[in-house]
Amino acid sequence: MMAAGCGLSSLTSGLGNSVFGGSSSQSAPAPGVNEEQLLSAAKTGGDEPVSPIVGEIAHGCPRLSISPRGSHLTIYEDGRAGDGLAIMHRGEITKTARECHIEPGRVTVKYGFSGRVLLGPRGKGGNITLPINVVVTDSKREKITSDTMNVAVAVAVDNPIGYFSTVRSVTFDIPEGSRPGEFELFVGFDQSAKGAG
Repeated sequence: MMAAGCGLSSLTSGLGNSVFGGSSSQSAPAPGVNEEQLLSAAKTGGDEPVSPIVGEIAHGCPRLSISPRGSHLTIYEDGRAGDGLAIMHRGEITKTARECHIEPGRVTVKYGFSGRVLLGPRGKGGNITLPINVVVTDSKREKITSDTMNVAVAVAVDNPIGYFSTVRSVTFDIPEGSRPGEFELFVGFDQSAKGAG
């Protein structure tokens, strides 16, 4: 059952079951993790709750999870954190997907996420940039590698919801005796952003 050491690729997603098999009656989506598919999913299903664990371990692929406190980020006016009437904007990660390529001693995970930004009572139209952290951990939850990035969304007062999607890849070594499925990727908003509360 285990295909160790060969170039095994798998895809699992918050968009549905694995594209390899399953009992879906829909036609198979285009292969791979892509921004258009994630963006479309965010626009059509943004009100669904985010599951902290996306899919099961597929063929030993590392899991992709939303950080425990990272699915939302609310930015307030200076000095007014926690005041609902002082919210500038709020970011939400609503969909995730991942695809893995496993080789002897290392794995590459192509991962993607999408979501939306909503203007609050004190929000202003324009470009909004929110920081994202990505951390890869081993079976002991020790950090293997990390990455930071920003998502940018254009919103307007008369159209107060904007959508974003991002796809990136990370490659990391797997120590001898370890399995790729023991590793996990966490993605989430950086809660130390200016004005966050």
